[in-house]
Amino acid sequence: MSVATTTVAVADYGMGNLRSVEKALGCVGAAAQVTSDPSRLTRADGVVLPGVGAFPRAMQEIGALGLAESLRERAESGLPLLGICLGMQLLFERSAELGGAEGLGLLAGTVERLPAEGLKLPQIGWNSVAWARPSGLAAGLPDPCAFYHVHSFAPIPTDTADVAGRADYGAPFASAVERDHVWGVQFHPEKSGPHGLRLLENFVALAADGSARRAA
Repeated sequence: MSVATTTVAVADYGMGNLRSVEKALGCVGAAAQVTSDPSRLTRADGVVLPGVGAFPRAMQEIGALGLAESLRERAESGLPLLGICLGMQLLFERSAELGGAEGLGLLAGTVERLPAEGLKLPQIGWNSVAWARPSGLAAGLPDPCAFYHVHSFAPIPTDTADVAGRADYGAPFASAVERDHVWGVQFHPEKSGPHGLRLLENFVALAADGSARRAA
């Protein structure tokens, strides 16, 4: 399957830079589809879970739309899924934000407030991500690589092997994670210039490869 025929569903639960993500995916050749239809999430070659805002409300909206089970089904089936910013945090088991809430539980760990003593929160701006291990998302990217971050919380994976990249804001934090066919980035690739587009292009290529293998 070519990248041009690769469908990537952008999960719409009312919280996220949907148009920016859709446009960026189109720029790298994917057929992007913004949708809140659970069946379209399960049929797409790849799914992007974006997000901006508070973790508890996001999970409430995802649950109300019936998207949680579709996202879990994708992960269990080995189909590519990429969480962006809040979407990355939602992949984990639980967040401490606003009193706490359960997440999708696709990755083991919790989401905690950044230990950025003496620094302003949220962190807003460019920050360098050092790759912790080889990752298909990082193909062709420099090490370290600067990406645009906007966040006050970050995940703490139970298994450090799930950490694909780290950045530092008062203390090191996981800025990219990966397990099997589930990826997450704390930064916004759609706002990170050519390097962000390259990362999205890498994800689309991974989705295309996975679809081709399933069809073979």
